[in-house]
Amino acid sequence: MTGKWVYAVLLFGLMISAVANAEPKGDTSRGELLYTTHCIACHSAKIHWRDKKIATDWVSLNAQVRRWQEVAGLGWNNADVVEVARYLNAGYYHYPEHVQ
Repeated sequence: MTGKWVYAVLLFGLMISAVANAEPKGDTSRGELLYTTHCIACHSAKIHWRDKKIATDWVSLNAQVRRWQEVAGLGWNNADVVEVARYLNAGYYHYPEHVQ
C-alpha cells in the first residue's frame, strides 16, 4: 500500500510541475498591459511608424502618452505614463531615455 501512495504523490508532483510550466511567464510589462488594455483600440502599429509623428524624442513621447490618457480620462499617475512610454519606446521609437 505504501508503494502506491509514493507513486501517487510522485505522479501528482509531476502533474503540478507540468501545469506550472505551461502557465505564462509574466513577461508582460505594466506599460504593455496598460497600452493593450486602453490604447490599442484606436492605435495600430501604423500610428507609431508614420512620417509625421508628433513624438520626436523621449520628452515628447511622454507628453503624448500623458495627453492621450487625459483625453481618455484614464487617470494614470506619472509612473503609468512612463511605463507606457517605455513600452512604446522599446517597441517603436528607440529614443534615448531621459529621466524625468
